[in-house]
Amino acid sequence: MQATAYTYDSDTRSGSVLLDDGTPVPFDTAAFDAGGLRLLRPGQRVRIETTGEGDARRITLLTLQTL
Repeated sequence: MQATAYTYDSDTRSGSVLLDDGTPVPFDTAAFDAGGLRLLRPGQRVRIETTGEGDARRITLLTLQTL
């Protein structure tokens, strides 16, 4: 699934993304580290993998979207 980086805190390596429908979904340090990223800027397109649905949706992997 694709999304857009919305917030990112480099101290905690966590933040949130916006799904294409505008829904914000937070990600934690584990999801950020799983993708091997070192930095994330708001507005970057990302690829995410999630588990759960609705309010229980959780991002498990976050990587940059490349063409």
